[in-house]
Amino acid sequence: MANSIALAKEQPHFFHDVSEFFNRAAQFTNHDAGLLNQIKACNSVYRFQFPIKRDNGGLEVIDAWRVQHSHHKTPTKGGIRYSDMVNEDEVMALAALMSYKCAIVNVPFGGAKGGIKIDPRQYSVRELENITRRYTVELIKKNFIGPAVDVPAPDYGTGEREMSWIADTYLAMNPGQLDALGCVTGKPLSLHGIAGRRGATGRGVAIAIRECVSVAEDMKKIGLTPGIEGKRIIIQGLGNVGYFSAKVLLEFGAIIVGICEFDGAIYNADGLDPDEVLQHRKETGSIMNFGKSQKEFSSPAEGLEQACDILVPAALENQITEENVKRIQAKIIAEGANGPTTPAAADIFVEGGRGMIIPDMFCNAGGVTVSYFEWLKNLSHIAFGRMDRRYTETANLNIVNMVEGVTGASLTDEQRKIIVKGASEEELVNSGLEDTMIRSYHEIREVYVSNDQIPGLRTAALVGAINKIAESYKNMGIWP
Repeated sequence: MANSIALAKEQPHFFHDVSEFFNRAAQFTNHDAGLLNQIKACNSVYRFQFPIKRDNGGLEVIDAWRVQHSHHKTPTKGGIRYSDMVNEDEVMALAALMSYKCAIVNVPFGGAKGGIKIDPRQYSVRELENITRRYTVELIKKNFIGPAVDVPAPDYGTGEREMSWIADTYLAMNPGQLDALGCVTGKPLSLHGIAGRRGATGRGVAIAIRECVSVAEDMKKIGLTPGIEGKRIIIQGLGNVGYFSAKVLLEFGAIIVGICEFDGAIYNADGLDPDEVLQHRKETGSIMNFGKSQKEFSSPAEGLEQACDILVPAALENQITEENVKRIQAKIIAEGANGPTTPAAADIFVEGGRGMIIPDMFCNAGGVTVSYFEWLKNLSHIAFGRMDRRYTETANLNIVNMVEGVTGASLTDEQRKIIVKGASEEELVNSGLEDTMIRSYHEIREVYVSNDQIPGLRTAALVGAINKIAESYKNMGIWP
C-alpha cells in the first residue's frame, strides 16, 4: 500500500484514470462529441494560497483548491480533503467522480471537491481552525461556497469539527441569510446536522454489497452463493467508512476476516470484531499485536491478498494495481474509497473473469445521499419526523386498540411498542438511504444486462450518469 501511495503522489494521473473510465462508457452512448467533452471537463478550478501564523510565531503559506466539475445542476457538492498528498489532479478527479456519483444516485447536485495540502496531525487545533476559517473566507470572496452555489462536506482528514468552523465562518460573513446553515453538510447535530450522517457512507457501502450478492444469476457467474450471510470480508482502512461498513456488514450476517491499516494488517478466518480492533488501536496506537488475530502482516498490501469473498478498499486511491490484482483472492471488490482500483487492474479483474467490482461512484454514494437530506433539512428548517411522529404513533395505537377490541386478543407490551412506534429522524434517514442505494444498484444493473458489450458495473454506472447529465445540459441549452 505504501508503495502505491508513493507512486500516486509522484505521478498524479487520477483525473486521467477517471477520464479513461468516462471515455470507455461514452462509446455506449449516442451523444455529440462536444457535449461529451463538456460533461467530462472541469468547469471551474480555483487554486489559491494563503498565509497562516503558526503557534511558534512563524508564517507558513498553505496551498488549497476548490474545483467545481459540473454545473448541469446547482449547487455543486463535494467534500474537503486535508492531506499532504493533495494536488490539483486529485481534486479535479474527485470532483468529476462527485458529478457522476450524484447522477447515479439521483441526487440533484453538480460535482465539486476541495483540498488543503497539509498533514492535519502536524498542526494544533487552533492552527487547524485558522486554516479552515481562512479557507472558507477565500471561498466566500470568490463565490465558491453557499447553499445555492457550492456545498462542501467532510472528506479524508476532516469531520464534524471542521464543518462547524466552516458553517460559523459563513454565518459570520453572511449575517441574516436565512438558509446559511445549508452552506455545508456533515455538521454535528447541535449545529443542525442530521442523524445518521456520520455512518452514512459506510452504511451505503454495506447496502450496496448486500444488494449485489442478492442477485443469484450474477453470483453464479463468479462462483459465489447468493446472500450476504456468512460472506468473508476484508476491510482496508478502519476510518469512518471502513468502520461503519464493517459494523453494518456484521449486522447483515457477514464475517469480517481481515482488517488492513497503514501500519499493517490482521487476519482471522473465524472473524474479527471491529469495535475490539478499534479499541486496541486507541490503546496501543496500532492494529498490530491484536490478541485475537491468527495472522499479522507488516505489509498492509499483503493483507489485501488473503482469502475472502469480498474486499472493501476504504482508504485511498490506487491501492489495487496491475502489480497486485492477480493476487487478490476476493470475488467482489466493493470500492469504499474513491479510485482504489486503477483502470488496468479493473480490466484484469473484471474482463478477465476474476470477479465483479462495485464501483466507487455508486458504492460510496451514501455520504452525499445523506448530505442531500441534511441540506434539505437546513432549507426547510425542521427535523425529519418532527411534524408527524406523534401523529403516526397515535394513529397506530388507535388501530391496535381497535383490532384488540374486535378480536379479543391482546398484544404484549413489546409487540405494542414495535407496532405503535413512529419513525425517528435517523430511521427515516437510513430508510431513505437504503431505498436510494437499492434503486440505484438495479438501475446500474439494468444498463449492464441490456448490452452484452458493456464490460462491467463501472461502465454501466457511467453510461447511466452520462445520459442523465447530458439530458440536463440539453434541456438547459447554451446561452449566451
